[in-house]
This record gives sequence, C-alpha cells and structure tokens, in this order.
Amino acid sequence: MTAGGLLVVGDVVTDVVVRHGSAVVHGTDTAARISTMPGGAGANAACWAVRSGCRDVRLLARAGADSEAWHRGALERAGVRPLLSVDREAPTGTVVALVDSSAERTFLTDSGAVLRLSPDDWSASFLDGVARLHLSGYLFFAETSRATARLALREARRRDIPVSVDPASAGFLASLGAGAFLDLVEGVDLLLPNADEARELTGLPDPADAAAKLSRHAGRVAVTLGDRGVLLAAGGMVTTRVPAPAVRDPVDSTGAGDAFTGGFLAALIAGADDAAAAAAGCRAGAEAVATVGGRPGPRPA
Repeated sequence: MTAGGLLVVGDVVTDVVVRHGSAVVHGTDTAARISTMPGGAGANAACWAVRSGCRDVRLLARAGADSEAWHRGALERAGVRPLLSVDREAPTGTVVALVDSSAERTFLTDSGAVLRLSPDDWSASFLDGVARLHLSGYLFFAETSRATARLALREARRRDIPVSVDPASAGFLASLGAGAFLDLVEGVDLLLPNADEARELTGLPDPADAAAKLSRHAGRVAVTLGDRGVLLAAGGMVTTRVPAPAVRDPVDSTGAGDAFTGGFLAALIAGADDAAAAAAGCRAGAEAVATVGGRPGPRPA
C-alpha cells in the first residue's frame, strides 16, 4: 500500500446553487430553490478525497477576509487540512451555479481571490509527506496564480512526486488557448478533463480520440463522460473504459467531476490500479450528482 498524503493547490469559492425546475424566463421571475454553500473545484476534490478514504488531505488556496473563517471551518469539518491565505483586498471567489431540471449546471464565475494565489503563499514544506500533488486548472488562467501552480509543479517534479491537473473549464481554456495550456502541463502524470475540456484541448469531437491524443502530453489521461463513465488513455491509445453507476434521482451535477477526482486520487494513493481507481472515482461522482452542491453530504444510511 502506498503511504502519504494528497496536497491540492487550487481554489475555494462560495457557491450559490440555483435549482430552477423550468426554463429561466428573461425579464421576469422564475421560481427556484437557492442554496449558498462552500465550493471550489480544488476544495471540493479535497473533501471528496477525504470522503473516499484519504486520511491526509491538504488544500492550499486563497480566500477573502470576508469569509475565510467560514471556509476554513467547513474544510476542517470535512477532514481537510486548510492552508488558506487570507486576501484583504479581494473577496472570496463566487460561483452562481444554475442547475436545470436535468441536474445539468451552468456557471457564472467571479474568481475574486482565487486567481491571486501568489508564489508568496507557497512553501515547499507543504509537500512534506505527500504522495501526490493535484493542481486545479483554474490557477493557470491568470498570471499570478499560474506562477504559483508552476512553482508547485517544479518542486513536485524535483521530489519525484506525481502531479495531476484538472483543466477545470472549457470556457476558460478557449480564452487561454489549448496550446498554451498543454505547454504548461506537459509531462504531468495525470490529466483529468471532462469531455468538453478534452474536445477544447484537442479539437477532436470524439472523446476517445481526444483522450488518446492528450495521453501524448501526459503520462495518463482520464476523460470523464458524466453518466457514461470514464475513458482512460496512455501512450497514445485508450486503455480502459469504466462505466458509471446509475443514479436514480440526480439533483445537481455541480462538483461531480471534482468528486471523481477526489475519489480517483484517494484510490491511487491507497494503491489501486488505474481501472479500480477510476471505478472509485465514478462512485464518488454518482454520489455527488445525488447531492446539492459540490461537497459530500451526510453519508448514506
């Protein structure tokens, strides 16, 4: 069994989840159920890694002074060790997640303090005792946070610690450019895009073709396909297809990809092979879809 913890360098945000049963009607009211809760791709993945059995999970992120204490408390209650930098100039990032009747979500994102994560917030000691480093792709979309992600990546490589990256957002990838992003993450151990992100990064419409192409840039690739499971690729070819468990009553797909990431990485750290780890990730993703928001809810009875 592999020993060691997981360090996630990423984002913590405040999620405003808006579940609307009917289409949003322009210019007037649309009935909705609205919840405010802690979120962020990196923070969510960290919480799901704990839920999936990883006992040592750390999160480096930047939060505004307005809500840092609230976010710190939520992470600690979830079992994550928060390494939060307090920003006294920018508020904590906020994401409005519009969730339709099919549980599909659309995000409106104000990055706030997220992209202000600075090299000054980093310490190489954060990697002490760590078996894997995971980077949220959101960090690569601004100069300051990108420098921090690259610093963490260099130190992990110096220590021979494997690194995974979640590309995070097809929309932001389109703005940065696929080539620029792939240059930044060239040679990472594991790339974790969803199908839209894989398509944006390769220009290939078929997820299997995209997964195979991306596996020439990273050691391994896992392309998540929602309720169709995940494709694993390495060395320029798809190696495994792992199905997803059926979800009887999906309510919110917010954080499903983060849950997959957390479950997958926790299983890898515990010594699982890629296929078994992907199956664990899919189980976490299925649980997330049945939960409002991006974090684990109470354990099922």
